[in-house]
Amino acid sequence: MIRNYFCILVLLSASAIVMGQDRHNPTPQNYLSMRWTTVATGMPSAWYSTDEAKRVAENVLISQKDIGGWVKNQPYHHVFSDSLSAYYKSTKKDVGGTFDNGSTISELRFLAKVYTHFKDERYKEAFNKGLNYIFLAQYDNGGWPQFYPVRDAGEERRTDRTVPYSMHITYNDNAMVNIMNFLKDIYADVPEFVSLKIAPNTKDKARKAFDKGVDCVLKTQINVNSKPTVWCAQHHYKTLAPVKARSYELESFSGSESVGIVALLMDIDHPSAAVIAAVDGACTWFEQNKIEGIRVERQMDSQGNRNTVVVADKEALPIWARFYDLETAKPYFCDRDGIKKYALDEIGAERRNGYSWYTNAPQRVLDAQSDWHKKWGVD
Repeated sequence: MIRNYFCILVLLSASAIVMGQDRHNPTPQNYLSMRWTTVATGMPSAWYSTDEAKRVAENVLISQKDIGGWVKNQPYHHVFSDSLSAYYKSTKKDVGGTFDNGSTISELRFLAKVYTHFKDERYKEAFNKGLNYIFLAQYDNGGWPQFYPVRDAGEERRTDRTVPYSMHITYNDNAMVNIMNFLKDIYADVPEFVSLKIAPNTKDKARKAFDKGVDCVLKTQINVNSKPTVWCAQHHYKTLAPVKARSYELESFSGSESVGIVALLMDIDHPSAAVIAAVDGACTWFEQNKIEGIRVERQMDSQGNRNTVVVADKEALPIWARFYDLETAKPYFCDRDGIKKYALDEIGAERRNGYSWYTNAPQRVLDAQSDWHKKWGVD
């Protein structure tokens, strides 16, 4: 039986005990006040050899699903109450593993870090189970869904309404990019994973999964007049066509998620002609669709409420919209009613202030393109 995830939030609230300064914590800031993703992968190397890291590792082991993944947005570094530990143990067979918001990849990288110091074979076993989960979740066409196993409509009504879009190939929030970067680190034998002594056949499997992922990336790139452009935040798991996600995330050219994809392609050694064409096509699209003369500002209204506004500014650096209409290439914005608007101030305060509608991230790949050409001898 799939349990309502509201239960987990209640249990987490009950278990978030504020501890005193941990005696082994080498950082000025208490790790309990940090985000889990920071604790999982961003702490000083020495921290992963502490008693605190070892305690957190127990939480990560307890919360891993039997299939190998983890649920999203949970503070695994907080102290687990007995009831919360029991909850995780009793729900191991439940659906819920995901790659959304860095989930599963963050936990696997954390386990590798603590295994380097403690050599606890349980960490290695959990890591291998999680790696196998990644292999299991990959579609034959090379893509990965947001959740695996995919949820059905009945589960959607009881949980967080991620169906049906969670079954599609997901670039949103860098889900597939995170997986592929992880796999590349596996077969490249980066220092983070050396202590795990990953078997050569597993590294080969990771390389093949990565290569299939690249093939999927190239096939999902949106072509206009036979020219490659960018990607949608998610693509149909069979047809590879752009598809919508939540009601305000319609089919589109993505000015945001496409950046991570381009960066991934630019990091491939000895890129093929197809990869080069994909990168250059996306960069051309970014250059043609940059928005100049405006900046985005967070203001406070007379009632003290936050308000996101667009301000004219001739000196502003270029920015890009998160979504562009597939037919007109015009930036658009949406409320939860799914109706496109073409100015940010035309949507309600909840979505206007609760979502990132603009980004400057494409400038990073545009700035890197020239050096990338020189590195690989691209004319």
